[in-house]
Amino acid sequence: MRTRKDIIMMMHTMLAMLFGTFLLAFTYYHINFQNHLSEGGFVGLALLGKYILDIPPALSMILLDIPVLIVAWFLKGHKFIINTMIAAGMFSFFYAIMERYSTVVIDLNHNLLAAAVISGLLTGFGAGIVLRYGGATGGDDAISVLISEWSGLKVGTVFFLMDAVVLLLSLFYLPLVETLYTILAVSIAGQMITITATYGVEKKPKTARVTRNQVAPTAQHSVGGR
Repeated sequence: MRTRKDIIMMMHTMLAMLFGTFLLAFTYYHINFQNHLSEGGFVGLALLGKYILDIPPALSMILLDIPVLIVAWFLKGHKFIINTMIAAGMFSFFYAIMERYSTVVIDLNHNLLAAAVISGLLTGFGAGIVLRYGGATGGDDAISVLISEWSGLKVGTVFFLMDAVVLLLSLFYLPLVETLYTILAVSIAGQMITITATYGVEKKPKTARVTRNQVAPTAQHSVGGR
């Protein structure tokens, strides 16, 4: 039976993930989409699949997400997967609402450098919050966490490497300038993810790696408003 403290902690976690996914959706639509920045991760792979093999991106995303989440279920446990599914659902919901109803236009096409910096800072902060509280926003985020824990690399570094590889492959169909600015954005986002997900968290001995399920409870006691 859950205690009052457990319920408060769960609500704290959900509110933090709600904020993180809202920030991600807001930035991807109002900064990335409206200013024609490209996409990395599974979204970029899905678009590449559409370009080369004419596979619908929605189908590609499902085919990419499912095996990763199955593996993560066994390696990270059901709590991580449940949080990831909740976060992914929140992100999709917020993005769909903004795409349909938002009247806000942030036109930075004349300054893609500013767009890339803003995108990197905000998406990195949003994704870092979700990771800090024990979830991910999709299969590509989940695989980044798994690779980080297996390799010992910082999670933000893995995010950047995966996105950069996908973006370089995407040069088959994307403009060079926009792709390079997107790589700048994901490099900034990678640093922000690492800072946000690990700031204030006690370092474990080198023999024991910190998992996202261990980070989440710590964050709830050490960081307010995230």
